[in-house]
Amino acid sequence: MATNIYVGNLPWSASEEEVREAFAQYGDVQSVKLIEDRETGRPRGFAFVEMESGAAEAIEALDGSTFGGRTLKVNEARPRPPRQNRW
Repeated sequence: MATNIYVGNLPWSASEEEVREAFAQYGDVQSVKLIEDRETGRPRGFAFVEMESGAAEAIEALDGSTFGGRTLKVNEARPRPPRQNRW
């Protein structure tokens, strides 16, 4: 079963391929999703990485490490809470 990992404090210049390469050192990366602002299309500085294996090792090694001049925040992603109806 794949593990979904939150990666925060990414530089806006980071590409999916660069993030994939950083995590691939620790195991099998299934997908990388850089999150963008809906209105502007600009990066928001965080991503989700899905790994089949090596997730725990990647989290331990990369949390607090430097990537593109910024200190990463890496942990297992929490499920998104259900949205509240505003009506």
